[in-house]
Amino acid sequence: MLAVAAALGFTGPGQLAELWVFDVLTRAGAPRRSELPITIVGIDEASFAQLNRQWPWPRSLFARLIDRLGERGAAVIALDIVFNEPSAPQEDEALAAAIARAGNVVLAADHAYHETALFRQWLRIDPLPKFKQAGAAAGLATTELDPDGVVRRVPQQRDALWRAAIDTLMRTRPELIPPPQVGGADLIRYLGPAHTFPYVSFYQVLAGDPTIPRDFFRDQIVLVGRDVRASPEAGIVHADMLATPFLAGSRLLTPGVEIQATLIENAITGRTIEPASRGAGLAFAAALMLLAFPAGARWHPAGSGAWVLALAAAAAGSGYWAFTQRDYWMPLALPMAALAAFYLVVAAASYLAERRQAMRVRFAFARYVSPHVVDRIVAHPGALRLGGERRTMTLLFCDLAGFTSISERLAPEAVAHLVNIWLTAMTRAIHGHGGTVQKFLGDGIYAFWGAPLADEQHALHACEAALAMQAGLAGLRAEFAATGVELPGMRIGVHTGEAIVGNMGSLERFDYTALGDSVNLAARLEGVNKLYGTRILVSGATAERLNGAIALRSVDWVRVKGKENAVFICTPCDDRKLAALTESALAAYRRQDWPAARQAWREVAASAPGDSVAGVFLERIERFEAAPPEAGWDGATALEKL
Repeated sequence: MLAVAAALGFTGPGQLAELWVFDVLTRAGAPRRSELPITIVGIDEASFAQLNRQWPWPRSLFARLIDRLGERGAAVIALDIVFNEPSAPQEDEALAAAIARAGNVVLAADHAYHETALFRQWLRIDPLPKFKQAGAAAGLATTELDPDGVVRRVPQQRDALWRAAIDTLMRTRPELIPPPQVGGADLIRYLGPAHTFPYVSFYQVLAGDPTIPRDFFRDQIVLVGRDVRASPEAGIVHADMLATPFLAGSRLLTPGVEIQATLIENAITGRTIEPASRGAGLAFAAALMLLAFPAGARWHPAGSGAWVLALAAAAAGSGYWAFTQRDYWMPLALPMAALAAFYLVVAAASYLAERRQAMRVRFAFARYVSPHVVDRIVAHPGALRLGGERRTMTLLFCDLAGFTSISERLAPEAVAHLVNIWLTAMTRAIHGHGGTVQKFLGDGIYAFWGAPLADEQHALHACEAALAMQAGLAGLRAEFAATGVELPGMRIGVHTGEAIVGNMGSLERFDYTALGDSVNLAARLEGVNKLYGTRILVSGATAERLNGAIALRSVDWVRVKGKENAVFICTPCDDRKLAALTESALAAYRRQDWPAARQAWREVAASAPGDSVAGVFLERIERFEAAPPEAGWDGATALEKL
């Protein structure tokens, strides 16, 4: 990524991007006032209007200007105007005389591209020899344009106008400034947009404007040049207006004379902008990439994005500080491009990895849970732990009672059709209440709640699913009855307890399942329904978690083989009277008060004719009256005896 960013950064588009950053930094650090005595006299629209003359102006006007400035004590007078062609003799004589009187005048020279059938060359265009003989120094006022047409670089000609102005100052008034220092390939340190330097109109100086203090120009480096943006009198073709970094902000060009003033200021103060080398830029980008590595190693869309943005902000801040405080231009487009490329590549790789993970999750869990739950797992993978773990969860087993006899009466196709319809309806009921269908057991189902996603109300949801399954079976029974097929009843066992849940199996094949004693007990409770004639049996552990959300009727206490503690079992029941009578009957039964227990269970049977639970206990009472239970009997029934 760094190599790609470097390749882009060192090509045309990348270099233009870096130049754009340079302009932004230049504007961000502006405006700054120069501490040097530099003043600009502008040949502006106001001067054209006041003098009422078209360009070029008579040279006697410039002679008067030089005299005025000389009288006011100007240290150097630099005219950013090329006087290369003769005019009226008296005009040229007047200007030459003024130059001689001042002794500190600098005139602009220029370059012209000359092409013939035989050769091409740049020709220097100097002021008239008359003016040079009068003592005027000359310097090239040309500027170097970057590929986007903006002036950013310090002209390196040894005879540049800004050098000639400084040389003249050092010759005539060396006490005013220290020796200048300019780098070999530096960039211009702009102080601000146009008119950042003190500015006076040409006509004001010529007319002796009383608003200008008499000592205003004393010991000043005075530059004279055009500052015309739109004037028919000036002639646009002669307008010396150039693009600088401030063009984007103000939409205004900068007078060439202002650029010359900036070059002089930069040279005297020794403060130009030093560009970083390519090696330094690459090292800076590499350092940012190393700092950005944690964002890729531990990917998080928001967190990684925030970290990369923080790095980008830190890079921009350090670049701004280096530019404004140390006059050092550290390329920022290359590091930013490297950071952006890094983030995009890591984001794309993470996205693809998440897609693959989501596909694996969907493939692994689509068989077990509803699409809604799968979506939640995919959206919140942190809530999923695929390794084996111990969880408290609610487990459900169900089975069609008497299915074997039905399968013997029906054709295989009809049996498969019946089972598929039943399994579909039951699966919808389980999924509809957030359950996980772990396995189809022929004509049975094994499901659980509380995994793979945590569910604080897993017991309630499992019991609600059991009720919905029985209601769904009633609807199916009516539907099949119309075709002459009588569906059997369904037994459901529900228990809440700890289980080991996760991916279980071989290296070649595994299932997401739950294992443990709690699973075995839930399976046993499904079969215990057969003894009591119930449709749903719920363990006491599950009942405790319902907090009365579902009305229950006590059934019995049972003891699993190898377990010391008895398990309380109950069944959903909306008949409060029946539930209360059953509770009283069980209490008498556990007290071994057989006459009271018999009477209580008969009341239960009378309240619910055909109730199988009452029949079971009435038979037990007869046996216990004939052969009392052993000492220490707690009323629990051992499941291995069922």
